[in-house]
Amino acid sequence: MRVKVRQRFFSIGTVGIGIALSAASSWAQTAQSAPAAAPAAQAQTISPEAAEALEKARKAAQNPLASMISLPLQENWNFGIGAADRIQNINNIQPVIPVGLGTKVNLIMRFVTPLVYQPYAVPVAQPSGPPVLFQTGSYGLGDMQPQFFLSPKKSKLAWGVGPIFLVPTATQTKFLGQGKFGLGPDIVILAQPRTGTIGVLVNNVWSVAGHKDKPDVNQMLLNPFINYNLHHAWYLSFNPNITANWEQEHGGRWVVPLGGGPGRVWRLGHQAVNVQSFFYGNVVHPKGASSWTFKMAFTLLFPKPR
Repeated sequence: MRVKVRQRFFSIGTVGIGIALSAASSWAQTAQSAPAAAPAAQAQTISPEAAEALEKARKAAQNPLASMISLPLQENWNFGIGAADRIQNINNIQPVIPVGLGTKVNLIMRFVTPLVYQPYAVPVAQPSGPPVLFQTGSYGLGDMQPQFFLSPKKSKLAWGVGPIFLVPTATQTKFLGQGKFGLGPDIVILAQPRTGTIGVLVNNVWSVAGHKDKPDVNQMLLNPFINYNLHHAWYLSFNPNITANWEQEHGGRWVVPLGGGPGRVWRLGHQAVNVQSFFYGNVVHPKGASSWTFKMAFTLLFPKPR
């Protein structure tokens, strides 16, 4: 069982890596080998209206405060966990829904819902029922984190502020959740010059209720993001999630990833999609935690009707 689980995640990761490298290689070869007449050929295959629509979709996809419904599906593989070199998998489903509040303010709602495969440090038996000798991990729903931003519709510098909640929805609290209800402030600020997007999102969550036997929660997320736009709706992204567990007093407080990856906005028929892949090395992390991460994201974009 343990070998099969590892092979499954390794196979998925290998396929994802192959897709990302193939796409990047294809773009690089096109950019280097295209003849001088390439712009004319490109103009024949895509109309100015379609190119403008792709550019608008790319700009909105890079803006967490955009007035556009979207459905991001994000797969995270965290490698090198524990002495047995295990793999944790987190699939984040995080729909974003904007609602206009009058003529000046939007309410941006984002519901982060994780599906988690958490490997055990050592093989254990099930807590109830017949023992499973080779049970090596738990899979199920993690704790949801709904986020709400109030954001002005018109502003030279886009910004949003509101609350973030930690909701103990995990199907197994022992391994998949923190067993606490929490809340805290959530702030995002960004600018979008012609070359791309630059901004930062930061929040901190404190537990206020929950299971008395679980440790208190006091955790921060710092997410700086920089996107540099390339031709044909491609872009390069630096988008690490830096976290701090303030409850840890003697080391193991910080996780600091460094890395990034390519992304592109596509149009499949009438549906706009944003595809991204990232590699991160965790230059700072607690002992036994993941040392590197591969992430892929597929986002459905739904522009609001005018």
